[in-house]
Amino acid sequence: MLLRRPNVVTGALDLLDAEGLDGLTMRRLGVALDVQAGALYRHFPNKDALLDAMADQLLEGVGAPLPSDLSWPDQLELLGERLHTALLSRRDGARVVSGTFAPGPHTMAASRRAAQVLTEAGFPPNRAWEHTFAVFYFILGHTIEEQAQSRMPTGDNWTARLAAAGLDTDDPLAMGLKTLAATNPSERFSNGLRVFLAGIQQHAPEAVVGPNEAATTRDS
Repeated sequence: MLLRRPNVVTGALDLLDAEGLDGLTMRRLGVALDVQAGALYRHFPNKDALLDAMADQLLEGVGAPLPSDLSWPDQLELLGERLHTALLSRRDGARVVSGTFAPGPHTMAASRRAAQVLTEAGFPPNRAWEHTFAVFYFILGHTIEEQAQSRMPTGDNWTARLAAAGLDTDDPLAMGLKTLAATNPSERFSNGLRVFLAGIQQHAPEAVVGPNEAATTRDS
């Protein structure tokens, strides 16, 4: 079978699932695809170029149109959940995306969709992009830790490590940290995303500050 560029990307993503990012090499990918490593370089000049393509493929569909009947914060929350799900779809997916900077079509569709939502809400374009990158950085960082946590051996978790570090005490802060460590990572993500978006909403050009208070115009 003729080796095509999409076949290489799909094979690389499958190898990522099997070996993780640290185990992904061009040589191993050649073995997995039953080709000489040199055949891969006809499609990608180096591993970095392959990782760029993998990252862009991971984000396919994230930038699809959003329901028009949702408020802009709800649209951004939905977009953030889409991105989170896409990153979790492959082992070390967040590490792959965070380590690349290539503006591929799927990557640009996702970020442009977020920036578009914000500009339609009244943010100037430069602020819209700043807020977009800030939200995406939160999602990437959280998902990197979430995926690392999922690979911890049985009996070796954040709660056990806190106890080993002497933080298994009854003072309120330690208890709060223990509770957080035991929370489902997806729940922590959703809560964090909503807090993040609430902060952005406070800087909207026309933010409603309360049900009985006048709308105030804020400097975005």
